[in-house]
Amino acid sequence: MENHQELKEKVALITGAARRVGAVIARTLHAEGMNVVLHYLSSHKEAENLRDQLNNIRPDSAITLTCDLHDTSALAQLIEQSIQPWGRLDALVNNASAFYPTPAGTITEEHWEDLIGSNLKAPLFLAQNAASSLKKSHGCIVNIADIHAERPLKNYTVYCVAKAGLIMLTKSLARELGPEIRVNAVAPGAILWPEKALEESVKQRIIACTALKRQGEPDDIARAILFLIRDANYISGATITVDGGRTLSD
Repeated sequence: MENHQELKEKVALITGAARRVGAVIARTLHAEGMNVVLHYLSSHKEAENLRDQLNNIRPDSAITLTCDLHDTSALAQLIEQSIQPWGRLDALVNNASAFYPTPAGTITEEHWEDLIGSNLKAPLFLAQNAASSLKKSHGCIVNIADIHAERPLKNYTVYCVAKAGLIMLTKSLARELGPEIRVNAVAPGAILWPEKALEESVKQRIIACTALKRQGEPDDIARAILFLIRDANYISGATITVDGGRTLSD
């Protein structure tokens, strides 16, 4: 109960919050008493449905905001609109991400701009725009990285480079923005399969490489983020790996 009270009426902005892991993160933080800003790009209906469900649980506790995170000039306004309803911002969760293969020899500048833009550039500029408000609240930033930031995934060069950059950004911002703001990352393993279907044999091979021999759940990511926001007062610049022990395998 004490921890719940600590988060009551504090505000979290979650990018890419309408669906999949982002929606679970939003539900988890909301259940702990936070007011939530649900960012989305094109998932209008899903975002509004989630907002309505959360507001039915606790009135005036959730809003939706749309923004193209590739438009750097729009990010300051996204932060301002996030602060406006409740007059504060306590947590920024950089969850939004593009993910698709870019085999060597086929990589274009558009691939680079898209994958670096969503996975690295947007988190940097969102953090920069949010810093003054987060300092006032002694808040925190949580970046969603990937185990493939350190263990490259074949045919996903640009994505892996972007996530590797995000882990270094996490460390750099922790040093730059401390002591008022803590900055950490969560690196998921096999949590949700990509929306483009994988063959069952591929899924089973991935699961076999985990120490726990099973797929994780979005709740596993959400609980790690909750820990970093609520409980990890002396952790900054860290990356928590949530992969069932997959990175133990060769």
